[in-house]
Amino acid sequence: MNAATETDRALVDRVAKGDRAAVRLLFMRHHARVYRFVARQTGSEMMADDIANEVFLELWKQAPSFEGRSEVSTWLLGIARFKALSSLRKKKEDWIDDDDAAQVPDGADTPEVVTMKEDKAAALRRFVDALPEEHRTVIDLAYYHGQSVTEIGEVLGIPVATVKTRMFYARKKLGEALKAAGYDRGWP
Repeated sequence: MNAATETDRALVDRVAKGDRAAVRLLFMRHHARVYRFVARQTGSEMMADDIANEVFLELWKQAPSFEGRSEVSTWLLGIARFKALSSLRKKKEDWIDDDDAAQVPDGADTPEVVTMKEDKAAALRRFVDALPEEHRTVIDLAYYHGQSVTEIGEVLGIPVATVKTRMFYARKKLGEALKAAGYDRGWP
């Protein structure tokens, strides 16, 4: 079996035996997905880069205990979510004084630029971002990371029924927000 067709689970088995090449293969296959997921969770590309790398260090450490009850990609996203939440909690604990805050340049768009950027996709993204965290996360995993309801439940550690309920309310809120903003349900 060559590296391109070797399954993720087989690669995790190789990692568990200390095979660094297997870690590199898993990194090449899954880094972009993990990075995008963490970037969405944290809102920071720099934090996402650090956390995504930590996920693969964790893979190296935890490979011997991987039981294969979920897909490797789901397992990695679960690790990523835990690390992202931990980093966000730590970030909230960090303190910035008023003088430092005043030195941060205002990168906000002008009203003209904001208006120019308005289209349905951008509006939808804003509405997703405005959702409560529990709804935003299921939408992000489902639509931006292609996870199934079962996989989302595994990543978040919640029952499938809860995922479905959150998905229902998230879609309802998004539909209401789009309608209130004057967008019809069709595309574009």
